[in-house]
Amino acid sequence: MLRLRSSIKRVGTGALAFLASIALALPTAPPIIAADHAESTSVAGDPGADLADVFTFLDPNDNLKVVLAMDVEGFVVPSELLNLSFFSPDVTFRFEIENTGDAIADQTVDVTFSPQTSRSQAQTATIKLPNGVTFTAPTTVQTLAGTANPFVVTNDPSTGVSFFAGLTDDPFFFDIVGFNRFVGSVLAGKPDPTKLQRNRDSFAGYNIHMIALSVPAWMLRGSANNNVIGVNGITLRQKQTHREETGEVKTDGPLVQVDRMATPAVNTALIPFPLKNEYNASTPVDDAAGKFAPSIVGTLTALGTSPANIGILAHVAVVKGDYLRLDLSKPNTSVGFGENITTPNYTGFPNGRRPGDDTINTLLYFIGNQNAAIQEAVNHNDVPLGSTFPFFAPPNQPLENPTVDNTRN
Repeated sequence: MLRLRSSIKRVGTGALAFLASIALALPTAPPIIAADHAESTSVAGDPGADLADVFTFLDPNDNLKVVLAMDVEGFVVPSELLNLSFFSPDVTFRFEIENTGDAIADQTVDVTFSPQTSRSQAQTATIKLPNGVTFTAPTTVQTLAGTANPFVVTNDPSTGVSFFAGLTDDPFFFDIVGFNRFVGSVLAGKPDPTKLQRNRDSFAGYNIHMIALSVPAWMLRGSANNNVIGVNGITLRQKQTHREETGEVKTDGPLVQVDRMATPAVNTALIPFPLKNEYNASTPVDDAAGKFAPSIVGTLTALGTSPANIGILAHVAVVKGDYLRLDLSKPNTSVGFGENITTPNYTGFPNGRRPGDDTINTLLYFIGNQNAAIQEAVNHNDVPLGSTFPFFAPPNQPLENPTVDNTRN
């Protein structure tokens, strides 16, 4: 925690002073807060390209490797494991890597998929790495059996990169209803932290489409003196879509960004509804130029966040663009399950993001001016995470007892 605060102090005072001045002048009402799943109309209508979360962290078993992960198209119920178990072949899934300390991406990792031809056959993923090397890997096929199929992990011997793609349990944990009720109490002038104590994980029992890579750190690192990388996830489609009389969908033209995701809840919680689609189509360079700063600061001001804590949050998602920034020199020994920002020797979000990091309570900690009483009761995933790559939990399978339901809406 002390390291985080000291790093904030090194940020240029001019940028933060500008943001603080906006905070005092623009008390904009915040939107209703939910998760990053389907946060705007453009992606809610395009679930195959709808990014939910992005993760980047040092492999706790081997700190010389960085795990990159993104998930899309959430809320897959166990009974639809077969019908909804494919990645859109028309979408390019891209990790943007920034390693020179600015807002401009320096490298990319692209993942695309072949069409699904059978519910019982894997799709083929094509992975293009920053060094130009390309390899292919199968996805994990799903089953309606009581036990999930084992994760299929492909190891590329020429690069040392490992790859996984398939359904997993949704690792995000958050009480959407309780959070919205708390925000409502704040806006009504009667903040009531007890609204955060429902302890019902809105994502428990649901599955999501996960893409994960384990990449040697040297492949992502910038100059020898820069140990910090930024990671931004984006989805892209070709600009033109043609629907044939045969039912086939053909695409052509340049790739166009559909969605982006780095710091959790920025678009969902801090961007006003009319700007959400525009935010998804924008870039970290736009963030650093201040395109959305008035909206973000106005929302935080309406929630009662102080200029000092607005400055901390701005450093994470505005000053150098919205990236998950990971310090490759800071050792990591866990996936973050059950930890929070006040845990001794904490190495998680906003230092990258591990699957178990309690990102919502970390954000609440600063939005609430570091008041430890303003914390949500849902503070870990509903099922244990994995201990080896890809580190996520297997998908939720159909249950036999009709009176049992693991969802918690």
